[in-house]
Amino acid sequence: MSRRSDRGDATDASADPLRPADALPSGADRGVADSDLRPSDHIEGADAAIGGPKLGFVGSLRFAWRQLTSMRTALFLLLLLAIAAVPGSLVPQRSSDPNGVSQYAQSNPDLFPIIDWFQGFDVYTSVWFSAIYLLLFVSLIGCVLPRANHHWKAMRAKPPRTPGRLERLEHFESRDTDGVDVEATLASAQRLLRSRRYRTARYGDSISAERGYLRETGNLVFHISLVGILAAVAVGGSLGYSGNKVVVEGEPFVNYIGGYDSFNRGRLVGDDSLVPYRIGLDELDVTYETENQNAVGAPLDYTAAVTVTEPDGSSRDATIKVNEPLREDGTDVYLLGNGYAPRVTVRDPDGNTVFSGSVPFLPQDSFLTSLGIIKVPDGLAEQIGMIGFFYPTPRQLDSGAFASSFPDLNDPLLTFSVYTGDLGLDEGVPKSVYELNTEGLDEVAGPNADVAGLQLREGDTVDLPNGLGTVSFDGVSRFGSLEIHHDPARTWVLVFAILVLAGLLTSLFIPRRRLWVKVVRRGDGSLELQYAGLARSDDPRLGEAVTDLADAHAGPRADPGADAGQHGSRGTT
Repeated sequence: MSRRSDRGDATDASADPLRPADALPSGADRGVADSDLRPSDHIEGADAAIGGPKLGFVGSLRFAWRQLTSMRTALFLLLLLAIAAVPGSLVPQRSSDPNGVSQYAQSNPDLFPIIDWFQGFDVYTSVWFSAIYLLLFVSLIGCVLPRANHHWKAMRAKPPRTPGRLERLEHFESRDTDGVDVEATLASAQRLLRSRRYRTARYGDSISAERGYLRETGNLVFHISLVGILAAVAVGGSLGYSGNKVVVEGEPFVNYIGGYDSFNRGRLVGDDSLVPYRIGLDELDVTYETENQNAVGAPLDYTAAVTVTEPDGSSRDATIKVNEPLREDGTDVYLLGNGYAPRVTVRDPDGNTVFSGSVPFLPQDSFLTSLGIIKVPDGLAEQIGMIGFFYPTPRQLDSGAFASSFPDLNDPLLTFSVYTGDLGLDEGVPKSVYELNTEGLDEVAGPNADVAGLQLREGDTVDLPNGLGTVSFDGVSRFGSLEIHHDPARTWVLVFAILVLAGLLTSLFIPRRRLWVKVVRRGDGSLELQYAGLARSDDPRLGEAVTDLADAHAGPRADPGADAGQHGSRGTT
């Protein structure tokens, strides 16, 4: 429609909703300059650049902090940390398997330096893994602290005001009532809601109630516990240590850094941080399967009987099993494996002993065919190195070679290949006692020499080639491979792990819901009691809760069908 102007039949185009916008009169046509109608920050020209204000240095830092502490970034970093840990399970790690790293270097000489450059053999202490770890730590703290503060304020605040139209909510109930006291009705509703652990507040002729804050509390506990696990792991990695030691029966082990075969310590572990207790391996008892023909020789049980001597001189007897470690002065001593240590003596041509001791031979198969190295750098006319094989229960193959047919001792056999030359021990460079570099050495006894390899039964003595002396096989002892592990934060890791699970279950199964009770005065003077509910998340039992509240407060509906027809899909579920 249009209206007449004071100047005649002209139609006010600006009031005509059907007239195109480009037909409206300009400011000049109306006697007003266009510049007076534009905002003060209007930029003339279609080619003018449009952009926001510059962030500046502080603004950029604030933007970066908000991106880092967003929940999306925290989840991404958590996924990235899990992916970054995968290489640690694909290649051996120096912290847990230094011998495996050495073997990998020999088996893959071309690939090893590349992986080592990327710190692939030290994944969990690498620069890139630590960077992801620290960023995740900071991101979680930045996420959790503001949420915790907001949640604390929400718990202290009153429930929200009652909506004006409760019947618009999906879960709604109403009850007709006459002659009730409004104050008494609202007071009884408030008592009923409080008995069901709702926080309540009164707004006029209505009661607003809310519960389920424990859901958000559980969510916060979950995330705070994740931060706690990261912190505990960091503390444990800095103050903890682990090491491995092969201990032969009858020999002691003292807990100090120089007493380990391999040792890995945290950044804050000093040379004097270890408690110097002593463990003596008295006996190692091993039981093997003998009845089941499909598993003959399989180990059934390992038991190490040890004597523990405290720093004050007191001692006690103890046992160590595979799944039952010894706990001593904050450390756990695990029994990882066992093997044989033949007792060998080497003498010069005059009968003087130049080497004597139990030499651990490393098992090569399930029947404990074992490989060992003996190096004699002094006392003989030449330095000698011997590569030996030990067979607990020997049997000769058709090819003439030997193998072990059972892991227990039954007329054991010891064989040696003998090499002479410079062993490289005078250069001051540490050498592995389990390896012999035969490059540059002469094989004087063995498969590639004129003299056959040496074979000794227990108690035998045979001559070394070239009149160098003799070697004796004096007996066999067992050895146990011990791992000593110290982690001062492991209890906290367990506590936080339990809290993570508890917080997750709480956040999943406790609903956050709001309920309202309202007295509505109709135009004819009658009263209506209205009940409604709203969930902050998925709550399939909310409709049941609203109906139950209405029934408990005002009694069951007189004609359920009529109410269902009135409210349609907004009735109870």
